[in-house]
Amino acid sequence: MTLQSVSEKQIIERLKFENPWWVTGAIEDFYNEMPRRLYFGLFKTLAYETEVRRALILMGPRRVGKTVMLYHTVQDLIASGVPANKIIFITVESPVYLNVGLEQMLQYAMTAAGQEELSGLYVFFDEVQYLKNWEVHLKSLVDSYRTCKFIASGSAAAALKYKSLESGAGRFTDFLLPPLTFNEYIHLKGLENLIRPSKVAWRGADIDFYSTTHIEELNKHFIDYMNFGGYPEVIFSEKIQANPGRFIRQDVIDKVLLRDLPSLYGIRDVQELNSLFTTIAYNTGNEFSLETLSKESGGVKKQTIKTYVEYLESAFLIKTVRRVGQDAKRFQRDNFFKMYLTNPSLRAALFSPMSATDDMIGNMVETAIYAQWMHRDWFTPWYARWQNGEVDLVALSEAKFEPLWALEVKWSNRYFEKPRALKSLLKFSAENGLKHVLVTTIDKEGSKELEGVSLHYFPAATYAYTVGKNTLKMKGG
Repeated sequence: MTLQSVSEKQIIERLKFENPWWVTGAIEDFYNEMPRRLYFGLFKTLAYETEVRRALILMGPRRVGKTVMLYHTVQDLIASGVPANKIIFITVESPVYLNVGLEQMLQYAMTAAGQEELSGLYVFFDEVQYLKNWEVHLKSLVDSYRTCKFIASGSAAAALKYKSLESGAGRFTDFLLPPLTFNEYIHLKGLENLIRPSKVAWRGADIDFYSTTHIEELNKHFIDYMNFGGYPEVIFSEKIQANPGRFIRQDVIDKVLLRDLPSLYGIRDVQELNSLFTTIAYNTGNEFSLETLSKESGGVKKQTIKTYVEYLESAFLIKTVRRVGQDAKRFQRDNFFKMYLTNPSLRAALFSPMSATDDMIGNMVETAIYAQWMHRDWFTPWYARWQNGEVDLVALSEAKFEPLWALEVKWSNRYFEKPRALKSLLKFSAENGLKHVLVTTIDKEGSKELEGVSLHYFPAATYAYTVGKNTLKMKGG
């Protein structure tokens, strides 16, 4: 018996289906009506760069809007005058392309689009990581077709980045699209009327900060952001918000843990990995060690735990943060570390949404604020921990490894009224000569002087907004 294979005709029909603008001159209204993420301008600039011979790799976790951003780029190209049939979009994970290389896909697409001229083509490969040795295929295309612009996307960020750096040196430009910042959430929801620009005197200079006209209203949205706000689809859908577990657990977590990581890394015990991730998610913002994780996991070997943590980081589900001591020096035995969800709404999906008075709200606020800092790929956050003290977030200079500033994340106004209760923060400041430190509150704002240190207080919501907003400015957005 002879097995049937997918025919060239079927592949060409699929390509025509995936590229409706060849006929209509526009992307589908469903995508075109979706609001553009604030990162779109930065990505678009790189997509239009054709003088430098490089493929553009759009990375990021599932459901943060990568495919939508590719479609928005297609529409922008058409609006700028690029002929619609010069723009080719291929969803690599579609079963019809099984065992078809990228160059062969391109040849089929040119036939489907009625194109004979390679010059000026824009070629999009969505979810490219599902093609084995994709980086070799893509590098070959960049080298062979110098007048084409190749743009690829994928969900396994670290795996893609590793392959990109390893095989695409000088040929690939990486662009990481993270979960929504609180700044983007406010923008997409049209709530900028709640925000007002401000300035803060900081180490002899005025720096941009943002305050609010209605802190109670902003805090309600901050809670919603922590529960539902990491994904563009979720923030506009009351139906999904009513059952976030179904959407996020099935479409994000399960696909990563049951499909992406096993297929990309050959993981065998998926249940073991899922159990570990659930433990980390429930305890986001806590300190861990390989020893305690091994015990909690029923005796899984520490090396296996370490490997699983690396896998979860590669899927952009968690972020590991290392610690320093009271003197801001690293420990010789680096046994303890904190882990945070890269997106606070993952916890709400796994367990249940939180209220402003929930027992774990402090951990969620800390996770949300760390999530804003994780968008700065040039910044490495630390935390300080010693026998009887801890500081939540510490910035260290790369050159001398010296403390630049420190932040204590609180969901409380108590420390605004009683600043001396910030014993660990004051002790760390005195030990390291810090004159300015930051503290978050529920709704209090202002500065106080104590023991030669300026304590700058901000509501957690406005601080989170400020970090995301300033990050985008620094990236050029």
